[in-house]
Amino acid sequence: DGVLFFIWKSLMAPVESILEFVLRRLTTNELSTVGDLDRCDLYLALIPEIVNLCMQVSWKKVPSIKNFILSLTNASIRNLQEGNCEEEPKLKEQIKKVASMASLRAVCEIMDQKPEAHLESLPSVDALKRFISFSQFNEVLKKPSYIEEKSSLCEETTSQGWGRIVARYVRDQWICLRFILNSFPTLAREYEETSEIALSVVERSRKILESALEALTILPSDQVLPVFDCMKVLVPKLLDSAESLCIEAFDLAWKIISSLSNTQLMFWSNLKAFVHFVFDTEVLAVAASAKGQAYAKIKEIIFKLIDMSTTKTGVFNVVLSHCCQSWIFPTVDERSALTNAFLNAGNYCELITEACVFGTVFRRDQRLIQDVHAFIENLGEKCAANVVTESTNRDDHYVRVCAIKFLCLLDGSNILHKTFMEDIFIKLLDKDELVSRSRTRYYANSLQHRIKNRVWQTLLILLPKLDQNFLCGALDKVFQAGFGNNQASVKYFIEWIVILSLHKYPQFLNKFWDCFCYDEEKLKTSVCTFLSVLSHFDIVLQNTSEKKAALKKALIVVLQWCFNHNFSVRLYALVALKKIWGMCRTLHVEEFEALTPVIESSLQQVENMHGTGNARRNWQRIQDHFFFATFHPLEDYSLEASPRLLLIITIFYTLPRLSELAEDEWISLAKFDRFTDVPLPPTFQWYHSRTELLDLKPSDWSQQDLGSNSVETDSQTEWTDVQRKIIPWKNSTPSLDLEMVFQDRAAKLGKSNSRLIVVASLIDKPTNLGGLCRTSEIFGASALVVGSLHYIQDKQFQHLSVSAEQWLPLVEVKPSQLVDYLQQKKTEGYTIIGVEQTAKSFDLTEYCFPEKSLLLLGNEHEGIPANLIHHLDVCVEIPQQGIIRSLNVHVSGALLIWEYTRQQVIKQKQQK
Repeated sequence: DGVLFFIWKSLMAPVESILEFVLRRLTTNELSTVGDLDRCDLYLALIPEIVNLCMQVSWKKVPSIKNFILSLTNASIRNLQEGNCEEEPKLKEQIKKVASMASLRAVCEIMDQKPEAHLESLPSVDALKRFISFSQFNEVLKKPSYIEEKSSLCEETTSQGWGRIVARYVRDQWICLRFILNSFPTLAREYEETSEIALSVVERSRKILESALEALTILPSDQVLPVFDCMKVLVPKLLDSAESLCIEAFDLAWKIISSLSNTQLMFWSNLKAFVHFVFDTEVLAVAASAKGQAYAKIKEIIFKLIDMSTTKTGVFNVVLSHCCQSWIFPTVDERSALTNAFLNAGNYCELITEACVFGTVFRRDQRLIQDVHAFIENLGEKCAANVVTESTNRDDHYVRVCAIKFLCLLDGSNILHKTFMEDIFIKLLDKDELVSRSRTRYYANSLQHRIKNRVWQTLLILLPKLDQNFLCGALDKVFQAGFGNNQASVKYFIEWIVILSLHKYPQFLNKFWDCFCYDEEKLKTSVCTFLSVLSHFDIVLQNTSEKKAALKKALIVVLQWCFNHNFSVRLYALVALKKIWGMCRTLHVEEFEALTPVIESSLQQVENMHGTGNARRNWQRIQDHFFFATFHPLEDYSLEASPRLLLIITIFYTLPRLSELAEDEWISLAKFDRFTDVPLPPTFQWYHSRTELLDLKPSDWSQQDLGSNSVETDSQTEWTDVQRKIIPWKNSTPSLDLEMVFQDRAAKLGKSNSRLIVVASLIDKPTNLGGLCRTSEIFGASALVVGSLHYIQDKQFQHLSVSAEQWLPLVEVKPSQLVDYLQQKKTEGYTIIGVEQTAKSFDLTEYCFPEKSLLLLGNEHEGIPANLIHHLDVCVEIPQQGIIRSLNVHVSGALLIWEYTRQQVIKQKQQK
């Protein structure tokens, strides 16, 4: 505005006088004490501000600026070239050198930041290049003599204080060298003939890199940034001829980065510089072509960085963003250095593979921090923090967003891209197989579940870019994955890929039919996956002319499974039969006329089934299930069948949300839009999922699963074959339907609805657990919490429980999850009561139980661990008269359960 312009103009008048004053102060002996270095910094900070002002307001002052720079550079070089005759130099002489080197550093930074001023054409710049290039690096200024200068010294001239001054001097040297290396890469060749040190470009670079390693050992960790920047220029030139030296540089730099990991302000700039020189396009290419120690070292660093990023959010983001940009959008320099920068993507494909499945399972406290960050970020400009703070893209989601955007940019017609995508596809399938082998049964939202889910999400992105020949072999691996005991969300993605593959290449149908030919032992956990594919058989047959033959085969396969002994399998088979038979009627397949009365009467009987069991309700539920009623494999995959318009949000947000995956697994559309490090062309746009899917809620189709060992019972409310465990901190309770079953049973038996929870997670003997189960059921406890639901299958447990587990809600909470579970129950109003002898424990005969009580029982040998005792509200002990120290844990639990029940019965009678 006018006022600001007036102030600027007023400041322009005395510019020459100010510059003259600053020049005198910086180049003469007026700065002579340690305290004067603060004034030096003040003067140097003023110079770029004056340059900015002159360039914005009056270019007429630029000649004055150039004269100032010329004089300051020449005077500073003269001061630095002056030798010290005395063994112990005086303080003012050393301070003058420090100020002169700082002045040269300021000149280099101004030329680097203001190229439009054309300061590099000044004659003094030539002298600066020569001086910096052939000066002695890491020159350590001797500590000055204290004899004559005692009056000038202050506390900062102690050994530690002078060390900081020396570090500053060395750092300024490297800032100047950084400018020279970046601006004049052929410097060494230009002066080779005239220099006393007549060295080749490579040899000169080697000497400088050796000095850089020395500087890393001299400088404090917070001042190594300019050295890293110099190494970015030097390492690519030397990796081929001095591999061991470059590896030493990698190791030393990594050690410094590791030491800075807890220093927030300095860490990120140093990490970025480290990544830029280790993952330089030319460095990666040279190392990969030699396949030597440097190649192995870089891969080792990749996994070290990924490991660091599990505890320091944002580290992987820096690495991946840099690599993706340089591989797919190489700069002019990178293009000239390499035939094709994208070759590095294939040579270091582990980076993309790990990025596709990256993300840790946070502890509760870490998760709260992540949730707060996400909440604030989603507020956008409504929150001041988002306006004043630069977006750093350090959220773990941005790692996967970056990888997905990178994959979306690849072109299947490009042979390099095609080879890379096929390699990634196979590596991801191998990773899924590795996870399956390491943990055949895994909990919902566990790390194993999340990794498998991320694998199949990425495979869906890659699918339309793959050709028939490759997919022919890869589909066998996809089918093998379908035979696993997968969580629901993983099942949906596998089924989706199979449907899309068969739709595009119906000639693969024979491979699909082979999946039904295995023995029942292999199919018992997976046949529902393949039957689900048949429920979308109309999509599969869209591109085939031999529809009748395919329908005949499908009908024969499905009818066999309609008679399976497993209730869940029969339900899936009936849904598939209904779909296939409807297609047969539409196409008027005459061969099946004889089967018409049988099939239609069977389907009609299913629709009209009656009885006291849950079969009718489960049949209705499976038909209303999202995957069969709402989901469309083609319309929910891409817009107008265009592979460039994938409905990314369906894959990464809508399905995870509906699959009841943890909320931190949902990646919203906003995050894809907000991440601009890897830009997509204007023709590529993100689209929301179809409204029908977006409007669904998890409760509309959520499912509970008994797992592969389920058997048919009248009380069965679950109907799929996937394991689902309780997650304590999510406060997961049995489904409404399951809860109603327990309430109905209790009402029929005249049982009261107790508010007592018995926690036996620390008990590991099946006999004790079986007895507790029986006692808890008899006295009407609301739930029994155990460390593992596998105990229910133990014969000793069943012998003691006498079927009590069928009438009592059982919840699995592992010992390691107890703290979270107890805290959650506290927030629900429960009093946490420990059955333990402690210094402050209450006598059972004197304690009055609250209505909402949670009994925590200890281990048979160690009791309740010390780390859990301080989470208890109260400890209760049973008075003893004998010599033996303690009762059996089942007996102790039974006594407290009875005492709680007795007190509640008395209260109820009094209320009546």
